[in-house]
Amino acid sequence: MNAQPSSDAQYLAAAVQAAQQGRAEGGIPIGAALVVDGSVLATGWNKRVQLGSAIRHGETDCLENAGRLPATIYARSMMVTTLSPCEMCTGAILLYKIPRVVVGENRTFYGAADLLRARGVEVVVLDDAECVAMMTEFIAVEPSLWHEDIGVPD
Repeated sequence: MNAQPSSDAQYLAAAVQAAQQGRAEGGIPIGAALVVDGSVLATGWNKRVQLGSAIRHGETDCLENAGRLPATIYARSMMVTTLSPCEMCTGAILLYKIPRVVVGENRTFYGAADLLRARGVEVVVLDDAECVAMMTEFIAVEPSLWHEDIGVPD
């Protein structure tokens, strides 16, 4: 699957909108979109705060919202996320063999992009200014919540 850069930005817009929804709900502004055959199949956002969940990051929420899918669908999909996936979300991407991940930004959190690449996943980092600003502002205002989300002690 070789999406054009303009398409990547279009898909990222869906993930950004999801992240903004999550923040508007009092949560962490990380969003994701699962794109299959050039269409956004599902979006999701970090709902750890809203649901009191240990595992509902943007990517895992997106996968949950997509529902059960056959392996052939995942094999031709891409995950688009506002922030570099953590180890948990990377594990889900690897489990379902999603071949391409588009990342809005990895300045505020590098995540497990190297693991994805080592396992043959194409990782594209857009270094999107809106994504950087969204996370930078959130981390400045909510450092404890951010540390909780990524499993770092305060």
